[in-house]
Amino acid sequence: MHYSPILAGEWTGYQALILDKLYRWGTAAIKMLPNLVLAIIVLVVFWLMARLVRGLANRLVWRVTETAAISGLIASTVYLLVLLVGLFISLNVLRLDKAVTSLLAGAGIIGLALGFAFQDLTANFISGIFITFRKPFAVGHIIETNGFTGTVNNIRLRSTTMITADGLHVIIPNKDIFQKPIINHSLTPLRRISLTFTLPAGERLPEAEKIMLDIVRQSKVVMTDRPRTVRFDSIDGSNVKALLCCWVNNEQEGTYEDTVHELIVNVAGALKKGGIL
Repeated sequence: MHYSPILAGEWTGYQALILDKLYRWGTAAIKMLPNLVLAIIVLVVFWLMARLVRGLANRLVWRVTETAAISGLIASTVYLLVLLVGLFISLNVLRLDKAVTSLLAGAGIIGLALGFAFQDLTANFISGIFITFRKPFAVGHIIETNGFTGTVNNIRLRSTTMITADGLHVIIPNKDIFQKPIINHSLTPLRRISLTFTLPAGERLPEAEKIMLDIVRQSKVVMTDRPRTVRFDSIDGSNVKALLCCWVNNEQEGTYEDTVHELIVNVAGALKKGGIL
């Protein structure tokens, strides 16, 4: 097969261009070789530093929070940050400043978009971190929040699980817990019981008071070193409102409710037996 002189000349020109381009690339690669080696060394050094810092951060945060999820999260975040710093320094060593700028701009845009897209998830996540560090409650505590009362079963970064007296598992987003009041019965184990009884007005009110206090004294749960009182605080027509107050130790879930039940049944029975009700 024979080629025309024109085609042969064009092919020779293409060969020359390709060889020239390859030569320039090779020359640039040789000139960049020291920087490339230095960039690799920088990356390796920062990778080793990241591993060291991750271990230190994990141990330090664990001592403060005693929560594996938080310590692991913060340690991983620190690890990635150190690696990113090493990556940006390596790119600068390779004189790829535009690539660094593009990466930073892209990371900012992606972060902003993800922040808007997952704002509820982010809010729960941040609230979980605050709850872990501030420790308003711990696993095993009896708390009351968002209309639920129960024992804390699990504290995660996104939500908290509690078991109610009915045996129900209630999962509450940490944002709702963080933004609303929390009553921690385990931190304040002493709880006052206040019961109101309606009694007929008359001369037997002192006798009714004595009967009610006797029932309270007979209870094995009511605390003896706390005030136990009966006050007649209001009149409703021909009746009088009697307020019975005493204290119980509410460390065990259900103690308060059981004692309220016991006092109502026993006081009402004693008053009826005495002919007051």
